[in-house]
Amino acid sequence: MDRIPPIQGRRGRPHYRPRKLHADKAYDHRHCRRACHRRSIRPRIARRGVEASQRLGRHRWVVERTFAWLNGFRRLAIRYERRADIHYALTVLGCAMICFNHLKHGF
Repeated sequence: MDRIPPIQGRRGRPHYRPRKLHADKAYDHRHCRRACHRRSIRPRIARRGVEASQRLGRHRWVVERTFAWLNGFRRLAIRYERRADIHYALTVLGCAMICFNHLKHGF
């Protein structure tokens, strides 16, 4: 969480951290919640055995869908590249191709 780049969009001083963090039940630990509170981030973590994760599902769906789109590129689904910079470049290229296809065909 400390390595999150500044969030841009509004004029003024950039925000360096998100206001909320959405996570599933795998992150339901005291140390995860404490780490969020120390950084002034409100955790939205589903509790094990208490809270259904369906409420968090609408936020996580966007991330899972994007990962599924990126897995459509074989070189990203099976990581053949050993160098991180090449893998990063292929990931950026995959994201650009996904955006281009959606702009071309419409959402």
